[in-house]
Amino acid sequence: MTRTLKVFEKVILGCFLLLAISGRTLAQSDLITNIPARETISLNGKWQYIVDPYETGYYDYRYKERRENDGEAYWNNPVQKDKTDRKEHAYTDEYTLEVPGDWNSQDPKFLYYEGSVWYKRTFDFDKSDLNSKRVFLHFGGANYQTDVYLNGKKLGMHKGGFTSFNFEVPASVLKEKDNFLVVRVDNKRAKDEVPTVNTDWWNYGGVTRDVNLVVVPDNFIQNYFVQLKRPAPGTAPKTKNTEVQGWVKLSKAAAGETVTIEIPELKYKKSFPVTNGTADLNFKLPKVQLWSTDTPKLYNVVISSKSDRVEEKIGFRTIEAHGKQVLLNGQPVFLRGISVHEEIPQEIRRAHSKKDAAQLLGWAKELNANMVRLAHYPHNEHTTRLADSLGILVWSEIPVYWTIDFGNQEVFEKAKKQLDEMIARDQNRASIIIWSVGNETPVSPVRTEFMRNLIEEAKEQDPTRLISAALEVHYNEGKNTIDDPLGQYTDLVSVNEYLGWYGGLPNTNRTAVWETKYDKPLFFSETGAGALGGFHADSLTRFSEEFQEWYYKEQVAMMKRMPDNYVGLSPWIIADFRSPKRNNQVYQEGWNRKGLISSDGKKKKAFWVLKSYYDEMDEVKSAKPKASSK
Repeated sequence: MTRTLKVFEKVILGCFLLLAISGRTLAQSDLITNIPARETISLNGKWQYIVDPYETGYYDYRYKERRENDGEAYWNNPVQKDKTDRKEHAYTDEYTLEVPGDWNSQDPKFLYYEGSVWYKRTFDFDKSDLNSKRVFLHFGGANYQTDVYLNGKKLGMHKGGFTSFNFEVPASVLKEKDNFLVVRVDNKRAKDEVPTVNTDWWNYGGVTRDVNLVVVPDNFIQNYFVQLKRPAPGTAPKTKNTEVQGWVKLSKAAAGETVTIEIPELKYKKSFPVTNGTADLNFKLPKVQLWSTDTPKLYNVVISSKSDRVEEKIGFRTIEAHGKQVLLNGQPVFLRGISVHEEIPQEIRRAHSKKDAAQLLGWAKELNANMVRLAHYPHNEHTTRLADSLGILVWSEIPVYWTIDFGNQEVFEKAKKQLDEMIARDQNRASIIIWSVGNETPVSPVRTEFMRNLIEEAKEQDPTRLISAALEVHYNEGKNTIDDPLGQYTDLVSVNEYLGWYGGLPNTNRTAVWETKYDKPLFFSETGAGALGGFHADSLTRFSEEFQEWYYKEQVAMMKRMPDNYVGLSPWIIADFRSPKRNNQVYQEGWNRKGLISSDGKKKKAFWVLKSYYDEMDEVKSAKPKASSK
């Protein structure tokens, strides 16, 4: 059995285990990727809704889940047969929400709402051309638990607010006219979920990403992995590695099946045999131009089988941690990063469109950043695809955040499932160089084992990228020690530090001494200070732009004194964002103010301090010592 097949079996086993633990047998299908290349019918637009804080549409008065044919269940069409017929729920055009979009920003009554909302829309579907075809309902994301019903039949349930999922729609359930689609979204926080109850960002609820019907052949190309092989650990880096390793997975096993990989621009075409539904790929590319931050070259890759064909824009590059450096295509790269939340601050809402992605990544480009840390969850696919075309490196993370229940096997399965879904969707994005398995998790043996297992899972799913996690610092009288035991398992040591904001004043950076027990590249995954945009005072006044500006000046000076394994930083954060933990009613008012850009979209003084540093590092990058190559 190939490694690829073992990986898929492990993913499927994990999904079944999760469903068994939760006591449900639901029909979530394996993820279909590259939705833009498929035949789709968009279900975006206005959906009718019912707010259901008491879960009346889901549970009866004994708080037991309603039967499928229960007329009071909100997934059933509440049509009155006559005037005596009692119906205690209804969907009307007086109550609509835009999909995609969070509900919190669409009506004042939702501002702080956490609970269940039922979404409903109808659609027609031409079934005349369904011979040898299958239909799936695909969601780019919905936060947090999503239950999906079509014409009174439950298609399935998904947990996780930031990963894609889909359900197959049986032909027997699908109708030509007036299909009655109902989606229950519940964003309540819970101790045994991922993330858990305590986070430092707003828990936007709703169907926050695109919804599509996807029509595919009976045996279709479900997913694929076409990437350059990562150099083996300990070997000399190569500046021109062109060896591709990967796989193509069909939805069904079929005797005598082959898949063909074609890259027209390179005049490359080759077929590969399929075994048990999967073709293993191993070939070399001729005269390939490698993807980089300066030249983000993307090739049109055509993948075809006997019954299906998809096209994808793919960039080819290698990323590795070699000694004390991070190497992109065999050459050292300094990560001029910035952290980003998936939020449009001027409109106080979740980002969801290509335009939104362009705003957030555009701000990063204005900063002269070459990298973004997408915190603290996988962002919209629009963002990662745009990063590919802009040449922006990406850190992508699952929301294993702070103090989740590390001793709970069910929680681990939920985290692993989100990790698998994150990788499955974006594994062909050249921009993504780091998969992160969590942020600021407290050190303990059970936590380290939990995180180590996630790291192993990530490496098994994708052996070509770096794996990391944002760790914390051990502060002790000016000596800052990075000794988190998780660091021995990650490819680079990443750490969050806030010297001068959460301890002392910014001038404490001048005498700071840094030590790490790991001989690996050192990356500062967070640093920052809060400032209310437009509030000006002297540099000692907290929450003034001048204090934040001073903080960044001292941070930059400290970074210039870092040891030679220092490879970059991603300060916290590009723009202010909502957080119910931030309750200073003068300066915060429910916002985390650490943004370099204010909640009204204006750049603060600290923005220009960091940009100046990045401009300087950009200018000297050519003078950096080059890694040896063969």
